[in-house]
Amino acid sequence: MLEDGLSYPVRGDWIGRIIIGGILGLFSVLLLPAFVIVGYLVRVLERTIGGEDVPPEFDEWGDLLMKGVIGTIITIAYMVIPVIVYGVVVAVVGGTSGAIGGDAGALIGVVGVLLALAFLPVLFFIYYAVPAALSAYAARGEMGAAFDLDLLKPALFSTEYLVAVLMPIVVAVIMWIVTAVLTVTVVGLLLVPFVQFYGQVAVFRMFGSAFASVNDRIETGSAGGNVGTVGDDVAY
Repeated sequence: MLEDGLSYPVRGDWIGRIIIGGILGLFSVLLLPAFVIVGYLVRVLERTIGGEDVPPEFDEWGDLLMKGVIGTIITIAYMVIPVIVYGVVVAVVGGTSGAIGGDAGALIGVVGVLLALAFLPVLFFIYYAVPAALSAYAARGEMGAAFDLDLLKPALFSTEYLVAVLMPIVVAVIMWIVTAVLTVTVVGLLLVPFVQFYGQVAVFRMFGSAFASVNDRIETGSAGGNVGTVGDDVAY
């Protein structure tokens, strides 16, 4: 999986794609280019789940922007809901500790500290669930698919997906090393967005491959209402 992911971004006519992705990364602070990059990564998921082995081109920019906005909304939803639930629990425990006081209050305070430490699993849940949600959206072409538990469970509880989620850590380390080397010079610093884009495409290739391997009969839809399977090309 790691070898496939790392080789994926440079398949086909890759130089133009990397240049465009890097330029968009340079201007991602303007948000609009950032949305386009997210849309492209969603398209990578689409094509991977559809069985294609070559990265998509940068075309149909309006479609990329739309997918990027929807993908961002899905990501934010998965971030906000767990954080709100966690925050409410911590607030209730903390408030109860202050109201009770004494030894019992101290005990509840200890529980509150443990809950604070429990924020790390919350972060991992977000990191673990978001790629599956985006893959489900890419497979079906519908935002609601990102929250369809029947569609998500096969991936979330599979070894393939777990490996796909952990592998990006390896990619991140590689990208960090390359970035650290590049930042030594001004020219190298300008190359960082291009390297980061390469890493993002590689990671999303791995996410898509893992999702497809455990959902080999997902119905995929398009705006035109076409229906197929994960093994078919995803039409939009």
